[in-house]
Amino acid sequence: MNMNTNTNNTTTKALATSHILWLFAIGQLGWSILSGIISNWLVYFYQPSQDLQNQGMPIFITQGAIVLGLTTIGAITASGRLIDAFLDPWIGGKSDASKNPRGRRIPFMQWAAIPFGVATTAIFIMPINHESAINNATLFILVLAFYFCMTCYCTPYNALIPELGSTKELRINVSTSISTTFFIGTAVAYLVPNIAGALPQAWGFVTNFRITVAILSTVAIVCMLMPTFTIDEKTYATMEPSTIGVWESLSKTFKNRQFQIFIASDVLYWIGLTIFQTGMPFYITELMGFDASMTFFLFAGMTVISLLFYPAVNIAAKRIGKKPLVFSAFMIFVLGFVLTSQAGQFGIPSIVWAVVMVILAAVPMAILGILPQAVLADVAQADSIESSEKREGMFYAARTFSMKLGQSVAMIVFTSVALIGSAGMGYRLTALIAAGLCLAGGLIFATYAEKRVLEQIGHAD
Repeated sequence: MNMNTNTNNTTTKALATSHILWLFAIGQLGWSILSGIISNWLVYFYQPSQDLQNQGMPIFITQGAIVLGLTTIGAITASGRLIDAFLDPWIGGKSDASKNPRGRRIPFMQWAAIPFGVATTAIFIMPINHESAINNATLFILVLAFYFCMTCYCTPYNALIPELGSTKELRINVSTSISTTFFIGTAVAYLVPNIAGALPQAWGFVTNFRITVAILSTVAIVCMLMPTFTIDEKTYATMEPSTIGVWESLSKTFKNRQFQIFIASDVLYWIGLTIFQTGMPFYITELMGFDASMTFFLFAGMTVISLLFYPAVNIAAKRIGKKPLVFSAFMIFVLGFVLTSQAGQFGIPSIVWAVVMVILAAVPMAILGILPQAVLADVAQADSIESSEKREGMFYAARTFSMKLGQSVAMIVFTSVALIGSAGMGYRLTALIAAGLCLAGGLIFATYAEKRVLEQIGHAD
C-alpha cells in the first residue's frame, strides 16, 4: 500500500533535467563560499600565528587557553554552533510542515540568503580595534547568527535533493552537481588572502581582508538566490506537508537504524575534515614553510584533481554501489592525514609534502563530496516508503546537526591541540587526530546495509 502510494506520487512529478540540477547546484556554490570563508579563515584571523602578528596583525579577542586548554575562539565557535545545532530540527520540522503555496523549501531559502551573506561579512568586523571582551561577545553573537542563517538555507536546500533526485540515478547526479559547485565554492573561499593581497596595500591587511570577504559574500548571495527564482518547486517536489510534530519527527528519524549508522560515521567525518580544513593554512605555512597565498593554489590543485575523478565516481557508484567507495575514501583520508602530520621532516622538500597532501586528499574528497548526500537521500526515500511520511527536511536537519556538532568539536580540538608543544608539534597532532577519527568513521560506515535500503526503494525508482 505504502509503496504503491509513493510510486504514484513519484510518477506525477516531473523528472529534473540536467539544466535544473545545475541551477540547483548554483545555490550550493553560494553557501559553500560562505562556509569556506568561516571554516578556513576564522581561526586564522582571530587566533593568528606569531608570524602573522609580527607582520602587524592586530589581536581582537582574548588569546590563549582560558580553561582546560580551551581557547576563546574555540569556545565561541563551538558554543555558537552547538546552540544553533539544536535549532536544526526545529527548522527541518517547520520546512516539512510548511503550507506555503510556493513550496516547502524555496521560501525558506529565499528568506535566509541575504542575512546569511551579511552575517559572514560582519563576523570579521569588530567594534573595538584591539583585544576586548566586547569583541568576544560580539563575535559570539555574529557566529550564532551565521550558523542560524546557514540552517535556514541549507536544511530546506538539502531536503530538495531526494525530490529533485526522484530516482537512484538522479540522486547520484544531483549529488555530483552540488559536490562540484561545493568544491568550487570552497576553492573560491581559499582566495581570500590572494584577493586581499591584490588590493592597495596602503589600506592595510585587515581592511583588505574585510573588503574581500564582503565581495565574496555578495557573490554568494546572488548564487544562493539563483535557484529560488529559477526553480518551480511545485513541478518537481511533493507539496504535501508533514502532519506530525517536530520532536516526534526527530524521534522517528533517529530510530531509523541505517540513519543511525550514517549519522555516527558522518559526525566523525566532519570532525576530521574540519580539523584538516582549519589546519590546512597552518600545515602549509608552519609545517611546509610556504606563504599563506599558497593555500589557494594547493587547494585549487586539489579541487581540479577531485573534479577529474567525478565522472569515475559517478559511474562507479551506479555500478558497484556507494558503500565500497565511501569506505575506501575514509581509508585514503587516514593515509593522507598521517603523512600530512609529518610534513617538513626527513629532509624531504616541502613541495613534495604539498603534492602528497593534495593527491591523497583529492580522491576521497571527490567520493565523500558526492556520495554521502546520495546515501542520505536513499535512506530518507526508503523511510518515506515505509512510513508514508515525507520528512526529508528532518533527515537533512539531523545531518546539518551532525555537521555542526562535528565542526564544533573540531574547533575545540584544533584550537586547543594546536597550542601543544613547539615547532609545529600541535599542528602535527591535529592531523593525526583527524586520521584517527576518519578511521573510526570508515569502520562504522562499513556496517551500512546499502543493499537492503536500495531494495526497499526499488519499486519507487
